[in-house]
Amino acid sequence: MMKNLRKFTGCILTIAYLLVAGHVSAADIKNVRMWLAPDNTRLVFDLNGPVTHKIFSLNNPDRLVLDINDVALKTRLSKLNLKGSPIKQVRTSMNGNNLRVVLDLSQTIRPRSFDLKPNEQYGHRLVLDLFNPEKETVVKTATPERKGAQLRDIVIAIDAGHGGEDPGAIGAGRVREKDVVLGIAKEVDRLINNEKGFKSELVRKGDYYISLRGRTKEARKKNADLFVSIHADAFKDSRARGASVWVLSNRGATSEVGRWLAQKENSADLIGGVGSVSLEDKDDVLAGVLLDMSMTASRSDSLQIASKIHGNVNKFAKMHKSRVESAGFMVLKSPDIPSILVETGFISNPEEARLLKTKAYQQKMAKAIYEGIKSHFWNKPPAYTYVAYEKNGGDKQSVQRHYQVVSGDTLSVIASRHGIALNVLRKTNDLKGDKIRIGQVLRIPTS
Repeated sequence: MMKNLRKFTGCILTIAYLLVAGHVSAADIKNVRMWLAPDNTRLVFDLNGPVTHKIFSLNNPDRLVLDINDVALKTRLSKLNLKGSPIKQVRTSMNGNNLRVVLDLSQTIRPRSFDLKPNEQYGHRLVLDLFNPEKETVVKTATPERKGAQLRDIVIAIDAGHGGEDPGAIGAGRVREKDVVLGIAKEVDRLINNEKGFKSELVRKGDYYISLRGRTKEARKKNADLFVSIHADAFKDSRARGASVWVLSNRGATSEVGRWLAQKENSADLIGGVGSVSLEDKDDVLAGVLLDMSMTASRSDSLQIASKIHGNVNKFAKMHKSRVESAGFMVLKSPDIPSILVETGFISNPEEARLLKTKAYQQKMAKAIYEGIKSHFWNKPPAYTYVAYEKNGGDKQSVQRHYQVVSGDTLSVIASRHGIALNVLRKTNDLKGDKIRIGQVLRIPTS
């Protein structure tokens, strides 16, 4: 009886102490990290438990306020390097167990915040994004200037996977996927930009995060003729090894056509590459046909390029599979841009991780990707490009696009997709009627 009474008395004293001293916080902020991207700044709060929060903006002067409930700050925010960010100063205050973080800003921003649950590498996280409205990715689909058959470069968008808060897979020796693939991407970028008639656009130039949809939007913004996403694979069994090259699967293509149709009224996106066609003024049947055609054509080119790269890599590296593979990867789902994904090896395999982190191997992998791209576009150059001009012996009048007929094509839809009159398409190809066959190559005139 006395023993139980002592326990009860102890509980009462503990409760009384907590009431006086304040209760223990539900979570601690263990660390704060910051990442700078061209169009945004990301703050990541590392926590040992979930929290609730809210944000709101103030102006004159510009400030962003972050309130986090029932939390203890166990790190110093003053250690953050604010150089290059829109944050001039970080101030904090406590109201009981509630933390207020005030960001004094040098410019107007568009804020966004969200929670992330624990994964294999991190615990609970609170993410705060500060977007620069003037630099946010805007989808622009301006048709290249054609007056006088003006020539342009073939544009290749090179996407280094992961970045910033997302390191990707981590291999033996703590080598990180995001670092390896950025090294390879920068070397591909260098090789392409040294090739006359080609221009490379790096989707990610540094260590920051870009969403999967944001990556394809960036490629479309640059009017890319090809999108190449570079990764390094990982598996729970460290014996798994081999590089692989991927294109979009049939199922992935079908689902994406449905997604684009569902949003076509509110979308500013165009399809069809050079001679783009808007979806907004088309009925669902025609829009569906145009999307399906565009997807089929881009997947055909994707497979051709992927096969060349697969063959090049196979000359010096073990391949995971003997042929190009297909899956519904989000970054491959652009209807108007041929897109491929290169897995440069298994970073979870100690031997391949050792190779992938060396400059020499990264250069070898980059050269295989570059040569596959170059070979394809010299064989099949897009309209109005320097490469098409050179391939046709310097005859600007011959700079035109070639299109190979696939299952489901009709002459009228091909004409509509490329923005030309049906009778012009017939005349250019010496056709007396509208009958075409699968595999037939049509010439698409420059105007």
